[in-house]
Amino acid sequence: MKSRFLTCAALIALSLTFAGCAKKTAAKAQPPAPTPIAPAAASTSAPASSYSRPAQVASSTPPRTPDAATRARIQELLDRIQDAYFDYNQHTLRPDAEVALRTDAQTLADIIKQYPEFKLTVEGYCDERGSDEYNLALGDARAQQAKNYLATLGLPGNQLATISYGKDKPVCTEHDEECWQKNRRTHITQAAVN
Repeated sequence: MKSRFLTCAALIALSLTFAGCAKKTAAKAQPPAPTPIAPAAASTSAPASSYSRPAQVASSTPPRTPDAATRARIQELLDRIQDAYFDYNQHTLRPDAEVALRTDAQTLADIIKQYPEFKLTVEGYCDERGSDEYNLALGDARAQQAKNYLATLGLPGNQLATISYGKDKPVCTEHDEECWQKNRRTHITQAAVN
């Protein structure tokens, strides 16, 4: 009888032990109750710096302008693109001017398309002959012609600005045809950073 009592007591103790473990396991297996999230309008009084989520969103947004290293890469490409030269009193691109503008234009286009607020400037120049007004108009026509050609090569036209310097800022100051030819040109630069 004593052994039967001990066996029953052992079974009861064993079942209580397993029953207690099962309750603990079941309690641990239940997921925590969801925390209610306040709507965005209700959180306007909290300072923005206490939220880490907006910072993560901002860092995943691509930059609208290139960083210093990318600007240096763009300048390297621009340095390789030669000036496009024009005939006297003309604004149509010569074949050698097209070749000069085409150099590295696709690589340049691929880079600047990534930065929609970044701009290049196509500068138009003339030689010293003619009036200031005429040369400003001719320099503008040359810059526009070069811009349109660059756009056909894939550079976004809305990221290309033009400016005419007319006969101001010559690269050569002699008074002969060889020097004048050097001044009848277009030149591409990075637009000034605002």
